[in-house]
Amino acid sequence: MRLGKVILGIVALALSGVVTSAQGTRVRFAFLTDLHYATDSPAVSDLRTCIRDLNTRNDLDFVLVGGDLTEFGSDEEIFGVKKMLDSLRCKYYVVAGNHDSKWSESGCNTFRDVFGYERFAFNCKGWRFIGCNSGPDMRMAPALLPQESLQWLKELPPGEKTVFVNHYPLDSSMLNYFDVTRELKRIGTRLVIGGHWHSDVALNYDGLPGVLCRSTLSAGNRPGYTVFTLDGDRVSASECRIYGSTTVRFEPWYCRTLTEVHDTVTYDADGLPADYPWMRFDVNEKQTPLKQVWKRTDDSNIAAGFAWDRGWAWYPTTSGMIRCLYSEDGRCLWSKQFPGKIFSTPAVAKNTLVFGCADGNVYALRAKSGRLLWKYSARKSVLGSPVLYGGKVYIGASDGAFRALDLKSGRPVWTFSDVEGFVESRPYVDAEQVVFGSWGGRLYSLDPDRGSLQWSWKSPRESRMYSPAATWPVKAAGKIFIAVPDRRLYVLDARTGKEIKHFDNVAREAVGLSADGKTVYCKAMSGTLTALDAETLAIRWQVDGRTGYDISPTAIVEAGGMVLLPTDKGNLLLFDTRGTYLGARKISTALVNPLTVWTDSRGRRLHLLVSTMDGTIAYLQEQNQ
Repeated sequence: MRLGKVILGIVALALSGVVTSAQGTRVRFAFLTDLHYATDSPAVSDLRTCIRDLNTRNDLDFVLVGGDLTEFGSDEEIFGVKKMLDSLRCKYYVVAGNHDSKWSESGCNTFRDVFGYERFAFNCKGWRFIGCNSGPDMRMAPALLPQESLQWLKELPPGEKTVFVNHYPLDSSMLNYFDVTRELKRIGTRLVIGGHWHSDVALNYDGLPGVLCRSTLSAGNRPGYTVFTLDGDRVSASECRIYGSTTVRFEPWYCRTLTEVHDTVTYDADGLPADYPWMRFDVNEKQTPLKQVWKRTDDSNIAAGFAWDRGWAWYPTTSGMIRCLYSEDGRCLWSKQFPGKIFSTPAVAKNTLVFGCADGNVYALRAKSGRLLWKYSARKSVLGSPVLYGGKVYIGASDGAFRALDLKSGRPVWTFSDVEGFVESRPYVDAEQVVFGSWGGRLYSLDPDRGSLQWSWKSPRESRMYSPAATWPVKAAGKIFIAVPDRRLYVLDARTGKEIKHFDNVAREAVGLSADGKTVYCKAMSGTLTALDAETLAIRWQVDGRTGYDISPTAIVEAGGMVLLPTDKGNLLLFDTRGTYLGARKISTALVNPLTVWTDSRGRRLHLLVSTMDGTIAYLQEQNQ
């Protein structure tokens, strides 16, 4: 945009003489997005500048905020940005973005509690405005409109002129984009507004007009925001940049007449559009070593794996539900609701089921009945997954602590209180050490009996984004293997924590160990699958994992002579232990959670329980030979 396009030139902040929308049916609102609030960062000053400018205007009906309100989703950042937004003189509505949800120390609970909602809907002068959060919630993956929000869309009545607000573009950036756009067209949506790209972009979602807008960040230019005007069925979008005490209002960069949009997309039998860009469900028609026994869909997202014990299975949902089912046929045996979201993969031993909850508690239930046995209260959310070992529960939380609890009573055996950042993953535990990572950039090794620090390792990249926090650590041949989002696989001496070696571009966050403990598997963002000799660190083989671009942190599993490679798009790729491709199973279109694998009593047939982020659960079984 050139200054030659400025229609009002450089104008004073005092906007006297502006005709307000209250004088007619015109709707005018400001759109702020990608605030990236972080304490003591330039983003705070940029947002303050935008709010100060907005508060001088008298021509706005409301303000919409399009996600990434915070940089790291911390409680401090959420409280801070809420306080600033509350200083707006007009009503505002928010949706969360990936920075608010992926690195949320509260498991997305604080955002919901502080702002009071995860979805909004209101009417203004003949227009309906709706918006909702989008993930990925806690797990690194493309965006996903949660099952709860998708159901909310399905329940909205049609026939109203609607504007939809979401952080992401509604294209392949969002895993279930086709489900979302289909519902939006059904209810009468005429415009979709988002952010994420930090720039002004006009898009078309199979006939549905879309607009992405600039960030409030100055980013080498000037802080600013977007103003939308709906005049009859005509929409315009203009950028406002703020230069000290003056504001530059540019002429509209987007103008369009908004009309009713009909869905003309062709969908296949599985509900996928004809131009769906990734693996389709017809891959399941091909012969593979695994067959599907049953599949179900929950009414909530699922962001964790199963616990399993002799035919009984348990899984959590992000709506705070724990469900128990019979693995042979998927029958639900009992369900129990909890106050917070659950991202913790449960563990079971001695008829005791243990998991962490975003309400700040570790819970232990009678596994076969769901009866509460005990709960332990941490000071913040418990997002980590437990390991049960030697009669103890080993689990990390978001309060800067990692704990060992007595499995029978829930009483603390020890607490290590010097964790930087929060814990979201599952630790490695044996008789010698407890190893886990945190979103403070560190990997820790503790004494399993006393909780004393044996060593800590600092990720060489300073950004919190490059923490060894999402990977489930692997130990083999006296070494710890950890993948970090800087796209390296690090090999550390298990006794000292000293780096032995690192491998570039072979892993992002997904690693795994062979059944005999001699081979470490890792997956690159480009989809390359690598097998390393745990003893010599030589590369045994390296093949195309057939995932395409993939950022799933879910652990790779070897069992029954097969290497099982989960993806962020609902696929399970199968290889033999020499790297030969055996086929694929498509579970859904969303991230595959941690796998639960076992063999039958004779050890001849592999069984597999799998869940995906969109609430799909399935039971797979090895084909008869």
